[in-house]
Amino acid sequence: MDDAAIAGSRPTLLITNDDGIDAPGLRFLVDLLVAADRYRVLVCAPDSDKSGVGHSITWHRALSAKRAEIMGATAFAVSGTPADCASLGISGKLFDGVIPDLVISGINIGSNCGYHVVYSGTVAGAREAFLYGVPALAISHNWKGRKSDVHDLKLAADACLPLINAVLYELKAKAYPEGSFLNVDVPTDVANHKGFKITKQGKSMTRIGWEQTYSSTPALESYQTANMNIDSGSGPANNASSALVEDELLFKRVVIRKNDVEEEEEDTDHRALEEGYITITPLGALSHTEMEAVPYFKGWLMRLAERTSSSSL
Repeated sequence: MDDAAIAGSRPTLLITNDDGIDAPGLRFLVDLLVAADRYRVLVCAPDSDKSGVGHSITWHRALSAKRAEIMGATAFAVSGTPADCASLGISGKLFDGVIPDLVISGINIGSNCGYHVVYSGTVAGAREAFLYGVPALAISHNWKGRKSDVHDLKLAADACLPLINAVLYELKAKAYPEGSFLNVDVPTDVANHKGFKITKQGKSMTRIGWEQTYSSTPALESYQTANMNIDSGSGPANNASSALVEDELLFKRVVIRKNDVEEEEEDTDHRALEEGYITITPLGALSHTEMEAVPYFKGWLMRLAERTSSSSL
């Protein structure tokens, strides 16, 4: 069998992320998939850190896609957001007509549970593929400063490989549901995880505030990557700070309060994650209506109509 036939018989995986194409989570995942010698591996990821950009897209300028050297994979570094990268990667325009069987976004440094899925570029990469009919997973590791190590990201990739294979098996059997994509979070102590657990999206959120500052130098750390012991030399943090302009006020984000697991419902993503499970949360793209609020707003709309009518008399 020639190389083209072999490649054609293997499932094609597209890997993206929001930490950037050089991030260790993506590299460990790609290395693992390539070493397995069972998949055709494509990479289309941001050329720099795009953490926290949510589902933003680029419209007013062309994107640059530059070849990147990742052994065993066909890879491009793109000057766009995670959603841009997923969209371009599944379009057939970048990879000579090839449409991936599965998109995997990650492995992110920091969990993406609860309300954080709104901010997450990692989740957005998977959601964008899902919106266009391509099955997708978002994978994140619950990184904690002073506890986590870069090696944990490799362990997270190893732990999620059975899940990836299970999804591919269901896709091949044409049994995989089309109505959702999966948001996967791996616990901090991944080496001693308690197994996989299906969860629902909770309402957990790290509360962020603002503090006045006098420097515009980009932060080395975020609430997710605090005290991370990896090389950040290629990131924006090495840019020289600009001088403060007269009448200009500068503000930076600061963590006010971390999540309180005791306040969360059972079987929610963040609570199960903190209990040591690899959480699997099926997500859709719709913002679900809070049904208990519907009767109130129906009455509110009627009162509004009555007041509008009476005021016009």
